Amino acid sequence: MTYRLAFKGSLCAAAAVTVLAQATLAQGATPVSPLVPSLGASVPGGGVNAAALLLNPENPRASLVAGSGELGGVELYTLGGERTAAWPAGEVVAVDTRARVELGGKTIAVVAALDRKDNQIRLFDSAGTALQARPLAFGFAGEGLCLYQSARDQALYAMVLGADGQIDQWLLFPTEGGQLDGLLVRKMHLSSEAGHCAADDATGDLYVTEDAVGVWKFDADPEGEPTPSIVDVVRFGHITGEAGGAALINGGPGARFLIVANPTGGDFNLYDRDHDDRFVGAFRVDGVDAAAGLSASRAGLGEPFADGLLVVADDRKAGANYRYVAWPAIAKAMGVSVGSAQTGTPTNQLALVKPSVETQPVANDGDAADDPAIWVNPIDPAASLIIGTNKKLGLDVYDLDGRIIQTLPDGKMNNVDLRDGFRLGGKPVTLVTASDRTHKAIAIYVLDPASRSLRNVADGVQATGLGDPYGLCMHRSANGKTYVLINDTDGRMRQWELIARPGGKVTSKLVRDLKFDTQAEGCVADDELGALYVAEEDIGLWRLGADPRTGAAKTMIAAVAGNPALKDDLEGVGLYAKSGGRGYIVVSSQGNNTYALFRRDGNNAYVGSFAVSANAAKGIDGVSETDGLDVTAKAVGPAFRHGLMVAQDGRNVAPPERQNFKLVSWEAIASALNLPLD
Repeated sequence: MTYRLAFKGSLCAAAAVTVLAQATLAQGATPVSPLVPSLGASVPGGGVNAAALLLNPENPRASLVAGSGELGGVELYTLGGERTAAWPAGEVVAVDTRARVELGGKTIAVVAALDRKDNQIRLFDSAGTALQARPLAFGFAGEGLCLYQSARDQALYAMVLGADGQIDQWLLFPTEGGQLDGLLVRKMHLSSEAGHCAADDATGDLYVTEDAVGVWKFDADPEGEPTPSIVDVVRFGHITGEAGGAALINGGPGARFLIVANPTGGDFNLYDRDHDDRFVGAFRVDGVDAAAGLSASRAGLGEPFADGLLVVADDRKAGANYRYVAWPAIAKAMGVSVGSAQTGTPTNQLALVKPSVETQPVANDGDAADDPAIWVNPIDPAASLIIGTNKKLGLDVYDLDGRIIQTLPDGKMNNVDLRDGFRLGGKPVTLVTASDRTHKAIAIYVLDPASRSLRNVADGVQATGLGDPYGLCMHRSANGKTYVLINDTDGRMRQWELIARPGGKVTSKLVRDLKFDTQAEGCVADDELGALYVAEEDIGLWRLGADPRTGAAKTMIAAVAGNPALKDDLEGVGLYAKSGGRGYIVVSSQGNNTYALFRRDGNNAYVGSFAVSANAAKGIDGVSETDGLDVTAKAVGPAFRHGLMVAQDGRNVAPPERQNFKLVSWEAIASALNLPLD
């Protein structure tokens, strides 16, 4: 893993600050962190190391604190410090909660506990009833755990931290029996023990403390960027000996903070999350000897915590093991805003669909899979095929169950497209072309319906004259001519007519040159309406004439700049073509892992956007960083009666495997966006 460091200055500068601070201390000017008062709750037997507020949305004063009682299991305390319950759960070393989780048609609270005895996640409702449908075991020594509930789709995740730096992310999903099952969706790794974490449901920020190193920030979305940034470091930053527990305060704009325990220094660090996690200062908590896990909330919990609360797990073996600190006391001591209570569960209005099938992974590691093309078998739609590029190897042919039935290791194929009806050897055939970056050429194949395989029919190497053949699409004109268009990474785009030759071969003839200011890749031609759509990755979606005689005039359909629906790079472009010129243009907005729809007719008005989330019941992860896609409005077997979208998945995370393609029924897309179906 490559870490993206986010220091304000260099490491040398941080070291210089440390040396200066040490010199100041030697002169007797020891800084004293402000002391804030606290209330205590005692734990029988002691040995606590984690705490989590279990909020009661209907009666906040009745909220509880869930704690880890080691062999005592999960223990519950009132906000007055009274111990009310204990649930056996093995050896509990970490705990977290979420107050609003949909399960079995009801909204319930979920308590997650890390059982180090059996190395598994245990799940409970607020009454202590076990929720897990089966043991959710992980194969390492667990040290920490936190929950994350996505604002995008309300999906619930558990992050499990390990003694050797492991970070496993589990999707917790409902079963038909009203319980919760788990699917491992992402694996991350730090260099040493990671003990504590905290996730912000609203922003998707995940903070992890690596004991001997410091504090990291990840994207909590399993389809998000896996590379973390550093928030603070041990010794060279503001952490004395090791990084301890972490908690978040969300008081709205200007009052969003991260609190990290600095147990060696005997205090707590405060960071401003609205200003790049800037260190604000440190404070001490009255009565805390050995801080471990933390939990915090800006919710109004009644007096004396009407404006929020920090709970500190004090890892002493006897006495007041949990300390309750009113957030305003901390805010006043640190000179920051108390903020306002943030009510409800964060949500957004993005339409969501789930994939129903995924293909086998490609054979190569890294960024390999790129672009698909759908061939609909006119005789037996259930026998239709998907052709996908592996830009490190060649082409793969898949059936509708996602199985690879042919691999052609013919070169680094980037994009692929096809057209039926090309006459070759006196009969109509399906012609398939791909941009061949190895030979800087047009790769040309015929698809044989009987053998369900591709056969190379290029009349020798069909050179493109491009430095790096990249995006590709095909067009069949009203007069029966078949064209292929390929763009280069330098913004050039060329169009060739494909011509049948004796002996069943195909050659190409250059008929048009086009130019974009910057790199373009995805494109699709609307054969019926004669339009060509091209995605200039950082700029926007263009419409041109598909016929070479229409010249270079182009119209901007949707720009990236200032457009909340599009975030560069714009990548794959597909056409859902219904009768009478109706249908949609589908564009992959790679920068925010969504797909934007535009009307096929008129001025190509924007219709809406959707994302592809995980189908946990089928063990299929969501889709992110899509390069290429294809769509069809034709019936593709009984599972796709209203058509199909196939999208490349840039991060195939459940389980972590090489890249692949996901299949999504158009019926699911239409339902999510309230689109009519024929």
